[in-house]
Amino acid sequence: MAYKFKPNKSIAKRFKVTKTGKLKRGHSLTSHLMSARSSKKKRHLGRPALVDETIARNLRKLIGVAKRNPNRIRHERELAAKKAETAGAETK
Repeated sequence: MAYKFKPNKSIAKRFKVTKTGKLKRGHSLTSHLMSARSSKKKRHLGRPALVDETIARNLRKLIGVAKRNPNRIRHERELAAKKAETAGAETK
């Protein structure tokens, strides 16, 4: 019987995977002592940030969505757009 893959639940809870495969993360410095921070700082800390792709590749393997590669998806979309553009030019 084959081994069943178990994703790392602690990483799965800390990161969210977008449709294209990028990883969103939360900021640190948001749990307490927020009165010491400016409104701008609090606003920016509340928004999610993207994980750098060099780290995100390893994290996706741990989560179990390693096949979802944002660079490949971006490349395929660019090729499709170029193909549609050339097809539109030929019909004119």
